[in-house]
Amino acid sequence: MEIENKLDNLKKHLKQLKSIAVAYSGGVDSTFLLKIAHEMLGENVIAVTARSSTYPAREFREAADFVQKTGIRHVVITSEELDIEGFSDNPTNRCYYCKRELLSKISEVARRLNIQHVVEGSNVDDLGDYRPGMQAVKELGVGSPLKEVGMGKEEIRILSKKMDLPTWDKPAFACLASRFPYGQKITSDKLRVVDQAEQFLLNMGFRQVRVRHHGSIARIEVSAAERDKFFNTDLMDRICAKFKQLGFMYTALDLQGYRTGSMNEVIDTTRNKTQ
Repeated sequence: MEIENKLDNLKKHLKQLKSIAVAYSGGVDSTFLLKIAHEMLGENVIAVTARSSTYPAREFREAADFVQKTGIRHVVITSEELDIEGFSDNPTNRCYYCKRELLSKISEVARRLNIQHVVEGSNVDDLGDYRPGMQAVKELGVGSPLKEVGMGKEEIRILSKKMDLPTWDKPAFACLASRFPYGQKITSDKLRVVDQAEQFLLNMGFRQVRVRHHGSIARIEVSAAERDKFFNTDLMDRICAKFKQLGFMYTALDLQGYRTGSMNEVIDTTRNKTQ
């Protein structure tokens, strides 16, 4: 099977690296990569997780719980994106600044601990979206093993399920900064509001959630299968009331539902008009 061949190639590739620091967020891709790397290299693998205002506490708790249960060495660092010059202005290449800061700090940890390589969890499906952060990956010489062996998200989920990883069906997640239209100022207060709004929806039973911050308007994205939940007027009233408490004047449901990189659609539209 092709998927098994890719897994074998991944294991061989990681084995050759000798020692690895994995940029670990606790998501589907980085958890799978970390687990395979640990199987291949044991104590020569460390997981490095960065805490910041764009990374919800719930995500950190899940990441920390996994490495604790599996016995993988875990290094926690601080990488506050809002301190990076220009980041809070939210330019279209915002992710480049974030990724460069994060991977530079992970590289420092690796050097201090005599770890030879730094790797991150991008897969081939990431090639289909606007990903300015990949420029930083290339500039810093960070490896992307999943991409290098040709693995996509669905294959990673299938293999994760076979390995009984708790993240095999975990909804996709991106840092909270991705909830703001390019050019809209990002602040710690706005990040906190988005985090609380999304946590409220998660507590109500939604799984795949984004709350896009458009100033006084909150635009909710949920998975296609969960959209019909909004036919419940009591649920709509509760969400609207909570979001008003958080400071949103209006709350809207995106009829298309959740999709990766919806904020990039503005960039794509602009490009098409100029071509």
